[in-house]
Amino acid sequence: MMTTKFTFSNITLADLTRFVNLQEESIQDYEWTQIDSLPVTNTETQSLQELTARLRKTPTLLVNEATLWARVIYPLLVLAEQDSIQVWSQVPLQAQYAKFELEGIADGVFGKMVIGRVKSPYLVLVETKRGVEGQNPVVQLYAELLAAAHLNWEQDHRVPQEIFGCYTVADIWTFVRAEVSEIDTDLPTLRIEPSREYTEKTEAETIFKILKKIVSKHVKTAT
Repeated sequence: MMTTKFTFSNITLADLTRFVNLQEESIQDYEWTQIDSLPVTNTETQSLQELTARLRKTPTLLVNEATLWARVIYPLLVLAEQDSIQVWSQVPLQAQYAKFELEGIADGVFGKMVIGRVKSPYLVLVETKRGVEGQNPVVQLYAELLAAAHLNWEQDHRVPQEIFGCYTVADIWTFVRAEVSEIDTDLPTLRIEPSREYTEKTEAETIFKILKKIVSKHVKTAT
């Protein structure tokens, strides 16, 4: 049986809902966004202060995507690395479901490092393109979540697969928690829990804590 192939950059919401049972919850405070009690070390606090000081001098709405990634997004991601779980840029992802295939390049992926490659992606990140090439990042993120979840399922066959994602617009971050189930059926289910928007200039520590909580959750399973 032939399958339909999509790339992350060209899939539409209509495409997605034709092949996936999409369940989107409302924006609210979920357990995974509750980070007030999460400790931050003195070293992490100092790094966040330095990052925020530099960020306040960066016109995030005017600089190009490469500069944003290098100065605004990636430094905060690196700060949240733990043990063998690291962040990688420009990571190829590919997955084949029963009736469709997904492939493309993720802007960023948190996963276990194994001899120069990413294994077990736990969080995927989309940096939103602007200008005439810009498009809604949500559907692209959903596609990447589906691809990453399938890759993890191939290793452990755990159902549902829990995976996190994030998309950024300038210095604004929005997170999602996803559960992917019925992976080996003709109509897999993708359930989404979205966070509110977080602005890095004023909420860098909150963003970092969410990243840290997500990464910490997977440290034990990655060892």
